[in-house]
Amino acid sequence: MILPRVRDPRMVTIRRGGSLTDEDHRLLAEWAAACAEHVLDCFEREQPHDPRPREAIAAARAWAGGELPMMQARALGGHAMGAARPLAGAARFAAYAAGQAACVGHVAEHDLGAAAYAIKAAANARPDDPLAGRAERDWQRDRLPAPVRALVLEDQVRRNDICWSVFSG
Repeated sequence: MILPRVRDPRMVTIRRGGSLTDEDHRLLAEWAAACAEHVLDCFEREQPHDPRPREAIAAARAWAGGELPMMQARALGGHAMGAARPLAGAARFAAYAAGQAACVGHVAEHDLGAAAYAIKAAANARPDDPLAGRAERDWQRDRLPAPVRALVLEDQVRRNDICWSVFSG
């Protein structure tokens, strides 16, 4: 579970009664796609002929660029999550990260889903490195777009407990 029971209005678009601008929503999708893409090789090493996570990442970017309707991006996110289900470990988490990224257009708070699953993928890919998850988290934070940086960092604190505590430490 990566979505909170009570939505933060800063993560809800203006159209739906929140304060998130379309531009910031698109920045969240682009960042989520970058997070997912950074660990995509964890999936592709195990499933080199399954394009669904890569297609989901492309869909997140296409939605952010105004080139793909949200419902199509969300559907491709569901396909990526379908690719994850029979797997375990880093490959599974990487596919889930891609699926979450593609769903950011539908619900902005999926951005942390993409980030959290990517951190779990990185940590599972290097089980002998106790700092692998932290390194991935720091890599992600270094790439946060300035206009949404404070919002995301505050959201990481707020939702850390429901995101497996991957944002702390």
